[in-house]
Amino acid sequence: MQTKFFDTDITFLKGVGPEKAELLKKDFSIHTYFDLLHHFPFRYIDRSKIVSIKDAIYQDDYVQIAGTIVSLTETGKQRSKKLIAVFSDGKNQIDLVWFQGVSWVKASIKNKQSYLLFGKIKKYQNQFYIPHPDLQEFNAENSFKKFKPVYSSSEKLSAKGLNSNGFEKIISQLIQQVEGKIEDPFPLDFIQQIQLLPLDEAIHEIHSPDSLENLQKAQYRLKFEELFFLQLELLSRKLINHQKNTSFCFNKIGQYFNDFFSHHMPFELTSDQKKVLREIHNDCKSSFQMNRLLQGDVGSGKTIVAFFTMLLALDNGFQAALMAPTEILVQQHFDNFKEFANVLNLNIAKLSSSTKKKERSSLLSKLESGEIQIIVGTHALIEEQVIFKNLGVVVIDEQHRFGVAQRAKLWHKNKKNPHILVMTATPIPRTLAMTVYGDLDVSIIKELPPGRKPITTVHRFESSRLSVFQFLKEEIAKNRQIYIVYPLIEESEKLDYMNLMEGYESISRAFPLPEYRISIVHGKMKAEDKDFEMQRFIKGETQIMVATTVIEVGVNVPNASVMVIESAERFGLSQLHQLRGRVGRGAEKSYCILMTGNKISKEGKLRLETMTESQDGFKIAEVDLKLRGPGDLLGTQQSGILDLKIADLTKDGEVLSRARTIAIKMLEEDPSLEKKELQKIREKLENKLNNKINWSKIS
Repeated sequence: MQTKFFDTDITFLKGVGPEKAELLKKDFSIHTYFDLLHHFPFRYIDRSKIVSIKDAIYQDDYVQIAGTIVSLTETGKQRSKKLIAVFSDGKNQIDLVWFQGVSWVKASIKNKQSYLLFGKIKKYQNQFYIPHPDLQEFNAENSFKKFKPVYSSSEKLSAKGLNSNGFEKIISQLIQQVEGKIEDPFPLDFIQQIQLLPLDEAIHEIHSPDSLENLQKAQYRLKFEELFFLQLELLSRKLINHQKNTSFCFNKIGQYFNDFFSHHMPFELTSDQKKVLREIHNDCKSSFQMNRLLQGDVGSGKTIVAFFTMLLALDNGFQAALMAPTEILVQQHFDNFKEFANVLNLNIAKLSSSTKKKERSSLLSKLESGEIQIIVGTHALIEEQVIFKNLGVVVIDEQHRFGVAQRAKLWHKNKKNPHILVMTATPIPRTLAMTVYGDLDVSIIKELPPGRKPITTVHRFESSRLSVFQFLKEEIAKNRQIYIVYPLIEESEKLDYMNLMEGYESISRAFPLPEYRISIVHGKMKAEDKDFEMQRFIKGETQIMVATTVIEVGVNVPNASVMVIESAERFGLSQLHQLRGRVGRGAEKSYCILMTGNKISKEGKLRLETMTESQDGFKIAEVDLKLRGPGDLLGTQQSGILDLKIADLTKDGEVLSRARTIAIKMLEEDPSLEKKELQKIREKLENKLNNKINWSKIS
């Protein structure tokens, strides 16, 4: 595109001006002609069909009718004034009603004139009518837009005349001005080879489609271009990082790794775990920094892989750190690693905000001297006073819980870049993994360790509570333990807390002392009280744990066989799946019971059905993506990463895969995009690379 023209401030477009321009900038970030041209319609109204009045009254959508105005009547006074026209298609009649702009509409309508009417039929006191229809003069030779674009607007913009129709008008005017000015970044051979519409045609058709076929071609072209440059940017960053970001070379697998693997492994590694360890070792023995994402479903054995990665660092004379988002999860990792570390005589420590001042001072001194080989901690690890002697590898667990800037601070703990392994127990849909994490190397553990049995998942209504309680008593009689989890939504924290306490009282009545003992854990408790209650449950001193979602990740109690989730319809799919993963960790048969009231939304039903039908976290994540979209799935920390104008990751997986494949092939053939015909692609890519902060190094 001709940059200078498209960079013109939107204020200068006819029909906009300073006041509307200010709103366009504030509400939609439309600052320039380029921005307006890329404010795409979010849907289209099919105006290709003309129906009769008789057929129209049974349709619950916009309709288009051809006919004439038979009569015109103005009634009422001042604010109650309205205009009623009788419209006939030759066989039947219907009233058209205007409550606003009466004088202007009355002056513009002609009796006996043929019109093409577009509007939505309403019913009042058994009478059908169409309020504020769109009318245009019509005859058989007339041409009219068959697909009317509908644009997003805001209340303030609509009040200034820039509703959907207003947007259509100014965009149509701009399109006339841009004719001959749009430069395609793709060379002609490339366009023909992969069968794309040229960019100028695509821009015209997306705003003013002549046919459904042309609209689909335009949408495909613009989606492909958007996703292609996103992938090209991610892959280029990955290439640059591999070339520039040198790290420590872990060229030997030494005593710690071999001793633990040969003599102290608590179980046989799965083939997936072995494959991931090979990938990690290959990364770490090169002179470039590892930047790898490890995805694994709940209970798939990521922790042992993380420990082996740390042993690689120790074998090569370096320290290792693991950062987790909560004290509960840190404690869980510490307990696991301590057990492993003791048999190897390793020095391991734990750091969090609750670490006492005296203990912290000693710990920091030992960390700086290199005496501490492995440290596990919360975000306390990124504080300035935490200094390592030679940090070789950083493992970040449940990395989406940390802000980008928080994770970045770990980067500065060394003169040279430590190797980075980020882990998530939330399976990431393939399309998200290719976009948000497209510049990382991705490892997946799908295979569950031997002996893990499927968890029977059932949905029960409130009316079945007594039979559910009876089942829980039967499980407790077998010396099993139970989780009962209540939702915690920030917007209704007080209400949720009340529900939790009421639930606790109800459970206490159903499971009375001394036969039954109950722990309770929630966000309002002090850390030490929370830990005390958790430890009672872990040691088997209590049979029931009543909690909010603080136990969503990290708690490992093999004896817990039942997870009851109260108000399950209020949880997201990934959260339900995470909670279910707290059971099924021992040798016994385990269950997940989803409790709900009788009224459940359509989406709520789909979530519950998905949970009862599938144990596969990756399948569940795909359904979750379709239900919630990428923004909600990523959370507030990362939802801004995907600034997509037209592509939709919930629907455009095939376009994304093709765009990525073609981008990979292009970079393999010409890593610097130096070929003359790729000049415009290179320029656009350089612009994207220069205008974004590169956070990929810390994932």
